[in-house]
Amino acid sequence: MDYGYIERILKARVYDVAIESPLDPAPRLSRRLGSRVLFKREDLQPVFSFKLRGAYNKIAHLSVQQAARGVICASAGNHAQGVALGAHRRGIRAVIVMPETTPAIKVQAVRDLGGEIVLHGDDYDAAYAYSLELAERQELVFIHPFDDPEVIAGQGTIAMELLRQRPEGIDAIFVPVGGGGLIAGIAVYVKSLYPAIRIIGVEPDDAAGMKASLAAGERVTLERVGIFHDGVAVRTVGEETFRLAQKYVDEIVTVSTDETCAAIQDIFEDTRAIVEPAGGLAVAGMKKWVAREGCRDKLLVAINCGANMNFDRLRHVAERADLGGEREALFAVEIPERPGTFRRFCELLGRRSVTEFNYRYGDTERAQIFVGIALTGGHEERHALRQAIEEAGFPVLDMTENEMAKLHVRYMVGGHARGIANEHLFRFEFPERPGALSRFLQAIGSRWNISLFHYRNHGSDYGRVLAGIQVPAADRDELTRHLDELHYGYVEETDNPAYRMFLGS
Repeated sequence: MDYGYIERILKARVYDVAIESPLDPAPRLSRRLGSRVLFKREDLQPVFSFKLRGAYNKIAHLSVQQAARGVICASAGNHAQGVALGAHRRGIRAVIVMPETTPAIKVQAVRDLGGEIVLHGDDYDAAYAYSLELAERQELVFIHPFDDPEVIAGQGTIAMELLRQRPEGIDAIFVPVGGGGLIAGIAVYVKSLYPAIRIIGVEPDDAAGMKASLAAGERVTLERVGIFHDGVAVRTVGEETFRLAQKYVDEIVTVSTDETCAAIQDIFEDTRAIVEPAGGLAVAGMKKWVAREGCRDKLLVAINCGANMNFDRLRHVAERADLGGEREALFAVEIPERPGTFRRFCELLGRRSVTEFNYRYGDTERAQIFVGIALTGGHEERHALRQAIEEAGFPVLDMTENEMAKLHVRYMVGGHARGIANEHLFRFEFPERPGALSRFLQAIGSRWNISLFHYRNHGSDYGRVLAGIQVPAADRDELTRHLDELHYGYVEETDNPAYRMFLGS
C-alpha cells in the first residue's frame, strides 16, 4: 500500500479554498437502477469543479522561494481556475496556457480570478508543450494538472470526505478519468482502507487513454481525442497516475457522447444542476455498468466532478439525451409516393409520440422520410418497431447509432422538388399530445398529396410543423375549411423567400 499517499491526503491543504462537498441522494435515478445512488457534488465547489483541490494543495506546499517565482499551468479550463484561485489566495503570479479551443466560459472564469491567460494551440498537448517552454524561459513553477503527488493528494481528499460521510456499505465508486489525477487520489485512499469497494473509472469512447494504457500494460498515447468531453480530453495519462491506477483501479468503463448527454439529464432531474460533459461521465458509466452486471440493491457513488458547461452546448445535450437514454429511435424509411401512404405509415406508429419528421417529395415513384419516435421500452421496443415497419412493406434503416445521420443528415433532408405542381406551404402549431399528427392527416385525408413535412419536438406545449400540400386552385376553399376545423394555428408560407430559395419547385 502507498501509505505515503494516505499521509499526504490527511495533511492536504484544500479547505482554504474548497468546501466539503455534500454526498447527495439521487432518488429518481436510484429507483430506475434498483440501487441506492449517491452523488458526490464537486460541481458545487467555488470554481464549479474538483480541480481546485489538487491545484491549491500543490501551491500551498510551495516554499517561499518557489512561490515568489510565480506559477504556470496548462489546462482546458477547470485546473486553470484552480491554479488561478490558489495563486490569488497566496498572492503570487499565475500564468495560464489554454488551448485556443477552450470554451469561453472557462477563459472568462480564469480571467476573473486574476490569471494571466495565454491561448496557444488546438489541444491540451500543444498548450502543455508551450507552458513548459514558458516555465523554463520565465523561471515559473509548473503546476501539473494531474501527474504530481501533491495534486493527486489534493484530489484524494474527496475520498476522505466521502468515507467520512458514508463510512460503510459502499459497493462501487464511479470516477471520471482524464489524465488520472482524480481516480488515482480516490483509489489509493479508498483501497487502503476498504479494499472491497470497487473503483471504476469512466472515460469517453473517443478519449479512453487510461483504458488503453491498462490493457497494454504501459502508457499509450492516443492519436487523437474527441473534444465534447473537453475536461478529460487527454491523449496521454500521467506516469504516476497510471502506476496508481494499475494497483488500485478495478476497471474502466467507456461511454458514448449520447450516453453522457442522457446522464446529464439524469443528474438535472435529481439535482436541478447542469453538469459539464466530464461531470456526467460517472453517472453514464454507472448506468452502463449496472445494465451490464444486472445488479440490484447496491450502494453506488458517482463523482459529479464539474459544472463548467458552455451554454451553447445545451442544445446538443438536449437533442442527444433521449438517444443516449434509449428513449428515442431514428429511422430512415422509404414509402411509395401516392396519396394516403404517408397517413398509413403514421398509423403504423400507433400512439407513440413522434419527436421528429423530415420528408420531401422525391419523384413520382417513392419518397424517403427521416423520423424520430419516442420510446418507453428501450432497445427492445426499437427493434420491434423496426420489424413492424418492415413487415408493413416499408424498407427501413435504423439510424439511431449512425453518427453522421444524427449530426448532419437529419437536418439536411429536403431540397428543391423538381416538377412538383400546385404546392402550397403552411406552418402549423400542433398541440404536443399523442394523436395530434394522425388527426392532422385525417383532416387532409387521401385527396391531397403531402409533398413536404418537417417536425421537431422542442419540449414545449406546442410542436412546430412545416407542411407542403399539393392543392389545385379549385380545391383551395375546401382545404382551408379542413384546416380551420382542426383548430391548429397555421400560417401560409408559400410566398416566403426562404421557401422559394431552398425548398420550392
